[in-house]
Amino acid sequence: MAAAYTSFNLHMTPEKFFIEACDEGAGDVLAIDRVSTEMTLTVKKDVPPSAVTRPIVGVMGTIHLVAGMYLIIITKKKKVGDLLGHTIWKATDFDIISYKKTMLHLTDSQMQDNKAFLSMLNNMMTMDGFYFSSDYDLTHSLQRLANTSPEFQDMSLLERADQRFVWNGHLLREFIAQPELHKFSYPVLHGFINVKSGCINGKVFDWVLISRRSCFRAGVRYYVRGIDSEGHAANFIETEQIVQYNGGKASFVQTRGSIPFFWSQRPNLKYKPKPQISKTTSHLDGFQRHFDSQVILYGKQVILNLVNQKGSEKPLEQAFAKMASSVANGMVRYVAFDFHKECSQMRWDRLQILVDNVSEMQDEFGYFLVDPEGVVLTQQEGTFRSNCMDCLDRTNVIQSLLARRSLQSQLQRLGVLHVGQRIEEQADFEKIYKNAWADNANACAKQYAGTGALKTDFTRTGKRTYWGLLMDGWNSMIRYYKNNFSDGFRQDSIDLFLGNYMVDEVDMSTPLQVQRDWKFLTLPVIMVVAFSMCIICLLMAGDTWTETLAYVLFWGTASITTGGVILINGREFVDAPRLVQKEKMD
Repeated sequence: MAAAYTSFNLHMTPEKFFIEACDEGAGDVLAIDRVSTEMTLTVKKDVPPSAVTRPIVGVMGTIHLVAGMYLIIITKKKKVGDLLGHTIWKATDFDIISYKKTMLHLTDSQMQDNKAFLSMLNNMMTMDGFYFSSDYDLTHSLQRLANTSPEFQDMSLLERADQRFVWNGHLLREFIAQPELHKFSYPVLHGFINVKSGCINGKVFDWVLISRRSCFRAGVRYYVRGIDSEGHAANFIETEQIVQYNGGKASFVQTRGSIPFFWSQRPNLKYKPKPQISKTTSHLDGFQRHFDSQVILYGKQVILNLVNQKGSEKPLEQAFAKMASSVANGMVRYVAFDFHKECSQMRWDRLQILVDNVSEMQDEFGYFLVDPEGVVLTQQEGTFRSNCMDCLDRTNVIQSLLARRSLQSQLQRLGVLHVGQRIEEQADFEKIYKNAWADNANACAKQYAGTGALKTDFTRTGKRTYWGLLMDGWNSMIRYYKNNFSDGFRQDSIDLFLGNYMVDEVDMSTPLQVQRDWKFLTLPVIMVVAFSMCIICLLMAGDTWTETLAYVLFWGTASITTGGVILINGREFVDAPRLVQKEKMD
């Protein structure tokens, strides 16, 4: 594989950017014309002495906004660890640099739009969880990498990357089109990577957890649900657990993703908006397309549906079960487990019921295993495809239990664990294991729902605690606020970054200047004034109690009535995305 360069200097002149590869023996310089935007290779002697120079870590890509082209660079990185001898980095800081030297060519309205787009990009850059490597393909599992052709192995990182997991693919489209530029950029993964060393029975081994978030149908919790017309599921994440010891290595892959048919759950100021199943689209076509691709990529599928089988989630579970039975072909099996019902009243030991129920299927699927000589001993022939409503909290708990069961067998086969020993009994490693899975839950939850995960007290300690319940309540409150009042902006940020919305070079009008309805401006003011007056009347009593009661009833009724009207028209008061049209749902 043609590895990318690892360090660079950025030289800036009014006419050009020069990105110099600083690796030992490297002489290439990428020149970017700030007027024509053309990219060419040159040499260091062509860099003018007057250029302003700064060291950078890498190039994220380029993007077109109202003011013109912008260069996005990675300015800082943090080492996560080594995977099979390759260093994995986390990008921690970025910079966005305009090709244009001034903004005098923009109108005031265009200036405001450009500022808004830059704010969206900066919001994406501060979203934790961007990872890369200059000489290892993070977008593929160990098993997929082992089953590739010699031609594939000779490709650059950009050519061979799994496009589902390349979050800067849109930003790199000009780099991808010019193979000679591939060494100047990396495919960047979004999700979570944890690299740790464990020691059991005096034997030191490497243990790695990688969650790869798909950039297809990516977004935030309430604005992106279900699947799209191509069968891509919202919040789809491939999680791979890798263990390496004494030259041998093993891998176990699981996936999660939104319930794969056409449904939505738009925020409307209610604590839990009612899910809506589309009545106008063919669910089975999208469902079939989703699982056809999953079978091709991962083999047999066992669906673990963890949603409630009563209440507002019940229709989703029933529709899911019906569709799964309609495509029953031996490659897709469906298992429903009402997580909240089974584990009510802190009975979290009952999760073992599900683990035992699917143990034979897990043994049938197996895992990927390679001996120290590089001989493939076993392949993973299927995956568990888990989901709850958000594919975050319940899903992560179950995945961690199944992954531990797989790891138990892998460590025995690799000679780390003795026969009869259990991972749960290895206190030091068990702590590492639980904390990593809890951190994985938090990372995925922050990226999709805006807060850390719920139920992580169980993942970290193996027990459900009242303090954990309290923290779940706090996180739920924060989620409520973000989902209603800031997620529209977050969704726009993701769509701009991924290229789901592109600024038109010809038509410079944008959908950012949206005029709010009068209700949005007026009703909240009326409610606040009425509520304030109600409190004032309570604190400053009138001459008689009947006068005080009359004032309190008047202003109290006004505030409650206004609040009711706001709640009825809840969708008009939430922060909705502006850059893409809303999906039409009946």
